Amino acid sequence: MRVAAIYDIHGNLPALEAVLQEINEAEVDQIVVGGDVVPGPLPKETLRCLLDLPVPIQFIYGNCEVAVLEQMAGLDLSAVPEQVRPIIRWTALQLPEYQPLFAGWPMTIRCEIPGLGDVLFCHGTPRHENEIFTRLTAEDRLLPVFEGLNAAVVVCGHTHMQFDRMVGRTRVVNAGSVGMPFAEPGADWLLLGPDIQLKHTPYDLPKAADRIRASDYPDAADFVARYLLHPPTEAAMLQAFAHAELKYAR
Repeated sequence: MRVAAIYDIHGNLPALEAVLQEINEAEVDQIVVGGDVVPGPLPKETLRCLLDLPVPIQFIYGNCEVAVLEQMAGLDLSAVPEQVRPIIRWTALQLPEYQPLFAGWPMTIRCEIPGLGDVLFCHGTPRHENEIFTRLTAEDRLLPVFEGLNAAVVVCGHTHMQFDRMVGRTRVVNAGSVGMPFAEPGADWLLLGPDIQLKHTPYDLPKAADRIRASDYPDAADFVARYLLHPPTEAAMLQAFAHAELKYAR
């Protein structure tokens, strides 16, 4: 059994299409979508693409789906950073028919993968979708988060940077981001079974930039400049996340 884990797509349909082509060539048995499918430039088209796939697919929610659901319900968004709130509102307006879909996604899923054992998929950590840690986070801070899970492997995302590390006896692997990877431009994902491969898929960035600029996304130009063509460096993001580790600030 082979499983593809794709996380943090953020409405970047060109990146998703490139990854799905490689997933098709890998002949996987299942796809796990690890949250934060939205927001992003092409949210509806991205969801349709995923839901139309012929391969069995499972979803879990990320912090962004939680924020979009809260907006759809008319709840207070004060916990969401102010600069992100207009995008959350725009996304909610684009996707009213997907509210039941988002509401039905679980926080975690498990599956047994030969060669790996019991694998648990979450977005941030198994206890909260918005919890932050990186490959540099001290192990003693992470042991309470990952002990007692009865999982050989935990796959996460949220911070948009791939890593593969041990926390106690648990192998913890970050899938990175399909749509907004930090460090090298392209699309990051995982192929699981019988071991774990950290995958990086290049795609036609100028063509993707043109598609995104032509969308109705209010932050299209900024998305292209800051996340598609010139993503922040891993060093810069590790420093930024060091101030927010293991916090629940959505």
